[in-house]
Amino acid sequence: MKSVVLASASPRRKELLLQIGIQPEIVVSHVVEQVTSSVPSEVVMELASQKAADVAAGRKAGETVIGSDTVVAIDGKILGKPKTHEEAREMIGMLSGRVHQVYTGVCVILKGEDGNDRSRVFFDKTDVEVYPLTEEEIFQYAMSEEPMDKAGAYGVQGFFARYIKGLKGSYANVMGLPVSRLYQELKELNGI
Repeated sequence: MKSVVLASASPRRKELLLQIGIQPEIVVSHVVEQVTSSVPSEVVMELASQKAADVAAGRKAGETVIGSDTVVAIDGKILGKPKTHEEAREMIGMLSGRVHQVYTGVCVILKGEDGNDRSRVFFDKTDVEVYPLTEEEIFQYAMSEEPMDKAGAYGVQGFFARYIKGLKGSYANVMGLPVSRLYQELKELNGI
């Protein structure tokens, strides 16, 4: 197995890579994110590319760097991480009883011997259907700490799972990294 570097501090992304047999080194990107689009698929690919390029700049030949970014979108509007519990309540209220999309962008950079790096950039999309929630359920969840560090104010693998009616697409993508697609891209790139 070649050396794989994950440009993310996300414990969920690390856990997903370990699940498929990849032991990543964690190197967090400190790039100042710049977004030039409002289209969710383009935004996540742009941010994933920035993170991967930032970390790859300091790596040696033969190493594979993975950058990733995930957003939740409803009606084409991106829902970021809530800054307050009230903002979390608003977001959960928007998702209640509806289908929304989770987009994860991934950039893989294979460091070349003579500076000729090879890369792949892609995104995955999963449709998530949420049961209708009561005002009390929305309030109770939003006031907990779980939604505060998550795009769209929820984590599919946490307490919010009780409200998920169904998924169309990759569950791992909703957690933050579409590992089955990533594995195929890594094979084609010879990054593993």
